[in-house]
Amino acid sequence: MRTLRIGVAGLGRAFSVMLPTFVRDPRVALVAAARSAGVFLIVGHSHSFDAPILRTRALIASDEYGAVRMIHALNYTDFLYRPRRPEEFDTAQGGGAVFNQAAHQVDIVRLIGGGRVKSVRAATGAWDATRPTEGSYSALLTFEDGAFASLTYGGYGHFDSDEFSGWIGEMGQQKQPYARKPQNFANAVAEAALKNARNYGAANWRESTEQLTTHQHFGTVIVSCDRADLRPMPNGVMIYQNGAAQLDPLPPPTIPRVEVIDELYAAVAEGRPPLRDGAWAMATLEVCLAMLQSARAGQDVAMRHQVAVR
Repeated sequence: MRTLRIGVAGLGRAFSVMLPTFVRDPRVALVAAARSAGVFLIVGHSHSFDAPILRTRALIASDEYGAVRMIHALNYTDFLYRPRRPEEFDTAQGGGAVFNQAAHQVDIVRLIGGGRVKSVRAATGAWDATRPTEGSYSALLTFEDGAFASLTYGGYGHFDSDEFSGWIGEMGQQKQPYARKPQNFANAVAEAALKNARNYGAANWRESTEQLTTHQHFGTVIVSCDRADLRPMPNGVMIYQNGAAQLDPLPPPTIPRVEVIDELYAAVAEGRPPLRDGAWAMATLEVCLAMLQSARAGQDVAMRHQVAVR
């Protein structure tokens, strides 16, 4: 089977290009088009590939710790004050914390919780009129088997939740505590130019020469099972059980995000169906859209496109 891989930043507009006109829902169209063409559609949800998340999933699958009952995911960053393009402040164009950041958390908790979310209740915050989009959110996801997950994200640059991970940053790098410097931009054009200059291969892009000893992460995640609590960390998985805590260690990463490439390679070279295919991505996007809908309507939103972990 041939493989089609589409990488898009901003899930809100990820499904609006190159679609059959006979399908009204573009999310369904991409999945159906890939299936009809006999190709794999792979979506690179980078942080659900993080080795500590995959190890947590493996520990759960071993059944040593019982069923997943509750998941808590928390992340506080300076997301809203990093250099942005104008459309990144427009939710309708895929801007804001929900479309750009929640997909990581949703994908992680769906992978750990089994995939099939039943309902979503959420609230969002947009507290800076100069950056007029969602900078924060909280959501409660209920799974079909009765498990539930709470997701919290704050992107206003005050508290930094990397404090909970020994000051290991999202990319696995050691960082200085509270050393962020406020950035001032002359105007929106200058800000967009600065962001574009930092993109891969652009003028200000530099390949990291730092030898990473820890893995990437997306904030704090705690998984409560029947017989233990599990906490993926940059260097392994902490297991809390019977009044004791121990680390299930992981070796240092060899290549950053190699797990994403491994899944793509397995699909191309070995014909192995990917875990994070179009249907999986559509289910994650459905939760993100439901978070925005729930925040607007102030009520639960039922899911219709969820799939289980392969």
